[in-house]
Amino acid sequence: MATAKKPAASAKKPATAAKKPAAAAKTAKAPAAKKANTAFMKPMTLSPVLAAVIGSTPIPRTEVTKKIWEYIKEHKLQDEANKRMINGDAKLIEVFQGKKQVSMFEMAKYISAHLS
Repeated sequence: MATAKKPAASAKKPATAAKKPAAAAKTAKAPAAKKANTAFMKPMTLSPVLAAVIGSTPIPRTEVTKKIWEYIKEHKLQDEANKRMINGDAKLIEVFQGKKQVSMFEMAKYISAHLS
């Protein structure tokens, strides 16, 4: 008695032929481009004390930090022995609430008190 033979494995369709190409699947589900955080770009109102150091124009928080560092480097207020410390001049001592020297990490706390 002869039995029916099963078709050979090569007669089956390859598994990849039934699937969509990977590139087409990715483009169809591409996520939207990330938007910049507009909270950082919102112009902030400066206090008169801080305005005396960097100007009175409302600017974003990121620009305030850049201008403070420009002022520090221009007036050579970074401590020579410990670069993490900022020595205040007459204007910066007012911003730093009377402290003559603050760390660069404390500086952000004092500056944020002058922004609204």
